Amino acid sequence: MNQTRQIAQLIPARDTSDGAGVRLKRSLGQNSATRADPFLMLDAFSSDDPDDYIAGFPPHPHRGFETVTYMLDGRMLHRDHLGNEGMLRGGGVQWMTAGRGVIHEERPQQVEGLMRGFQLWVNLPAAEKMKPAAYQNIEPEDVVVITLPEQGEIKLIAGDLALQELHYIGPVSGVSADPLMVDISLLPGQSLTLPVPEQHRVVVYPFAGSLQVSDTPVSTDQAVILSDGNQVALTAGSEGGRALLLAARPIGEPVAQYGPFVMNTMTEVEQAIQDYRDGCLTG
Repeated sequence: MNQTRQIAQLIPARDTSDGAGVRLKRSLGQNSATRADPFLMLDAFSSDDPDDYIAGFPPHPHRGFETVTYMLDGRMLHRDHLGNEGMLRGGGVQWMTAGRGVIHEERPQQVEGLMRGFQLWVNLPAAEKMKPAAYQNIEPEDVVVITLPEQGEIKLIAGDLALQELHYIGPVSGVSADPLMVDISLLPGQSLTLPVPEQHRVVVYPFAGSLQVSDTPVSTDQAVILSDGNQVALTAGSEGGRALLLAARPIGEPVAQYGPFVMNTMTEVEQAIQDYRDGCLTG
């Protein structure tokens, strides 16, 4: 029996900055009360003013979780201390499992024009927090694009999706939270009912146009946390609408966080800080 998820919580994004002054909007992760297990943080960035993004994110550490960068427009270079390097283009994704530790930087590769996208932090269970760092760099051409009957579209980044009597599989694989990540674009007045795993936490982030979630109008730039159920109902307003939908299996473990270190206890966080100071964060 199908059960449509309803709105359980709204978290409006707040203007903030990170890195070397990159301006962004943060919804999930403003504080410990605005997480949605396993999602720790969701930042949206969008500006055509180079002063808002040009300084990028100089070298910084991570341990104990995953970062997901989804570029909508622009170009960003990723580089880490191990020599890994990759270029993120509009429509591309990097799914980085920090695990035991990684020190990386992200630098815009443009001096003008629109830079737009998202960064999502996804927690790791205790058993995987100290595994080696790993990357999945997804080129725009590898993202699965599903054209809807009314000509809207879904970009499937991660997870499995049964739709229109077909089964689609996103390019991201092998991550522990069994995530579903889709970018949904609907035409004016178009409706979509999307199946989601019943046991997953589900978040919708509208970022363009206007949308109704389960017949309730929601404004852009806020995280919409949904109740239990096995499907999500969206309807676009008169100018159409676009949203990021995130779903993943909750971990249900304690979260201890200090900046870029996310562990289960503060003792483990303190060890991560000490490891970073000693130059042995990554092994």
